[in-house]
Amino acid sequence: SITGDGVRKTLDVLKRRIPLAVHEIPSGTPVFDWTVPREWNIRDAFIKDARGNRIVDFNATNLSVVGYSSAVCKKMSFKELKPHLHTLPEHPDWIPYRTSYYDDNWGFCLSHRQLAAFRADETYDVCIDSTLADGHLTYGEYFLKGRLADEILLSCHVCHPSLCNDNLSGIVMLTTLARLLQQVSLRHSVRFLFIPGTIGSITWLSLN
Repeated sequence: SITGDGVRKTLDVLKRRIPLAVHEIPSGTPVFDWTVPREWNIRDAFIKDARGNRIVDFNATNLSVVGYSSAVCKKMSFKELKPHLHTLPEHPDWIPYRTSYYDDNWGFCLSHRQLAAFRADETYDVCIDSTLADGHLTYGEYFLKGRLADEILLSCHVCHPSLCNDNLSGIVMLTTLARLLQQVSLRHSVRFLFIPGTIGSITWLSLN
């Protein structure tokens, strides 16, 4: 997500490849006309049917929970649950990626085929074990000094889970480029940023 232990674990992996400096900016820090948000962490989430089967399971795919979902733990009817279920009817086997960074909300993402298996007359056990509390926004930075003080600034996002063509491709490209440029003499200095989308860019620019 844009904050939390998932970002830290991602940066820990990158530190095995390049000497990344990790920075943590406290929640509530003003950054231009934005504010660094509270930190979100999730431990588990599921929807169980009446027989106790996990029919939606965060442990099976971390796309199954709307990012920044508030905690919930209750039994509810399908009618009560349905507004919190998100699918892509035009792609019945796909699981959408949704977030609620700046709204107090919760939800699950699932394939449309999964949704079709829900029963209107059944009660479901719904749980999202998450916390939203003051913490930090975390980002990574790596600087290669060149002969000139002028810098080339390169950044990628580290916030989207399990999306190869969105975040992971950028992470791989920047890490590979950093390792290659370590081996050559640089005219310009080069700064690499591994940051959460939007709020990470705003935060770095505000502080630099």
